[in-house]
Amino acid sequence: MRITFTMEGGIAYLPGLSHPVVIDSSQLPEQEAGELEQLVEAARFFDQPAIMGSPERGAADYYQYTVTVEINGRRHTVRVTDLVEDAGLQVLLRYLRAKAKALRAAARTRPSPERTDKPDD
Repeated sequence: MRITFTMEGGIAYLPGLSHPVVIDSSQLPEQEAGELEQLVEAARFFDQPAIMGSPERGAADYYQYTVTVEINGRRHTVRVTDLVEDAGLQVLLRYLRAKAKALRAAARTRPSPERTDKPDD
């Protein structure tokens, strides 16, 4: 299973948050991959409409999430805001936000490759 997760909006524009995060269950520990599949199933993700929980006109400071799940040849995308009432989707979004935060933090702390070009003396 492969999930692409994008987060936009909020109080302040933070460009790093708008970059998609890809979560590939084959790269996760077996137990976590199983838990993620259960979250997707519990959210009835493939039964959800493409757009959910639009804020009222003029509303501000809401996050909007775009979630695409690909599994066994199926692909479905859902755009949802913080206002989503579906409990299963709320739990899935909570997991995806935490996982995205952890992946971004890990990417920031990776050492950059050493430079191979050296200035002439």
